Amino acid sequence: MTLIKSISGIRGTVGGKPGENLTPLDVLKYTAAYAIWAKENTDSENKSVVLGRDARISGPMFANIISSTLQGMGIDVIDLGMATTPTTEMAVRYLHARGGIILTASHNPAQWNALKLLNEKGEFLSDKDGKIILEIAEHDRFNFSSFDHLGEYTTNSEMNTLHIQEIKKLSFLDIDAIKNSEFTVAVDCVNSVGGIIIPELLKALGVKNIIKLYCEPNGLFPHNPEPLPENLAEISGLITKQGADVGFVVDPDVDRLAILNEDGSMFGEEYTLVAVADYILKIKGGGNTVSNLSSTQALKEITEKKGGRYEASAVGEVNVVEKMKAIQAIVGGEGNGGIILPELHYGRDALVGIAIFLTHLATSGLKCSELRKRYPNYAISKNRIELGSGVDVDRIFQKIKKKYESCKIVDIDGLKIFFQNEWVHLRKSNTEPIVRIYAESSDIQKSEVLAKKLIENIKSLI
Repeated sequence: MTLIKSISGIRGTVGGKPGENLTPLDVLKYTAAYAIWAKENTDSENKSVVLGRDARISGPMFANIISSTLQGMGIDVIDLGMATTPTTEMAVRYLHARGGIILTASHNPAQWNALKLLNEKGEFLSDKDGKIILEIAEHDRFNFSSFDHLGEYTTNSEMNTLHIQEIKKLSFLDIDAIKNSEFTVAVDCVNSVGGIIIPELLKALGVKNIIKLYCEPNGLFPHNPEPLPENLAEISGLITKQGADVGFVVDPDVDRLAILNEDGSMFGEEYTLVAVADYILKIKGGGNTVSNLSSTQALKEITEKKGGRYEASAVGEVNVVEKMKAIQAIVGGEGNGGIILPELHYGRDALVGIAIFLTHLATSGLKCSELRKRYPNYAISKNRIELGSGVDVDRIFQKIKKKYESCKIVDIDGLKIFFQNEWVHLRKSNTEPIVRIYAESSDIQKSEVLAKKLIENIKSLI
């Protein structure tokens, strides 16, 4: 059983002992700490906080605790019920709230849940703000309101509609082209909140033929909910059997998007962002883009080909957003299928990814697999090494840096070493005793050879 406390929130496996797992007491404690932070560190005159959750079975229980705790701290609660992460993020801004809490463990299995914390912009907290909340919780620095200053509780069921409407307003979408293409679209929503909003989005975009797989938001995940190839065999077979033109798969809170081709093959999670960015860069006549250090270099290639500037950030959505703002990027995200479109909001959003990709597919006149072949072909090998206690990872990284000093190295987040047309990224986990090793080359065999080389280097230094 696990409880992980970090600057981005608190997550863990449900049940067990407080402080060791995610229990009602832990949820109450960190919600109260967030409430203190929200009252002391936000400028909004509106004293409300927006609450959204995915479909996990533990969601209603924890949502009740969060709502009651916020009210007890004198904060009004606007409860969206089941809502995607990007919908909740947009709601914070639209409702001019002090912040938001999203009750979701993202791609983690059903026994997990988590509190994701938002500021008044509907964006994830900065490192500084996250540390303030952890400090408040650590020292029990709470001060609950008296009976006559309790917060109010209201519900709002309009945000899904707002989210879809705001996507449809994007000037570069071609809804007529999508409608005229008469696509058959398969979707796997892993029995979470995507099953509510994605079919509605597709209908709003003119898609009439929708093949729905696991779209009942009951929290009973039928397979590992992370949208990776090894978890998508069922929808792959469904696509070929029923003749779908494209398949979309999302994680439980709908901030990651995986795409499948018409032949059931994977478009590639790294290429979700590449394809969406390619279309936006074409429509906008170029522009700047951002992804994190562990994402494919294909985005850099297509950006620079269109005269734009590409930069990489440290891993983590808040870091990507910060870099996007710094260079005024028109699109960005992460290689796990996360797309961030500032024109809509600064958060990963699978819904806007679906809308843009369908426009791209419709206007290209190509099959999905043919569109994929347009892009530079790279493959990433993702590996990890488990460390024993007392291993000095920083010392090992310094020795690796010295060994490859003739190469270009970026050290803002672990070590990223660039070789000729390939790279390897080494990162130590802040929550587990492991080092992650990502390597990219022109095919998976070369990537694995490169990763193995660095793994051997690390093992020799431990």
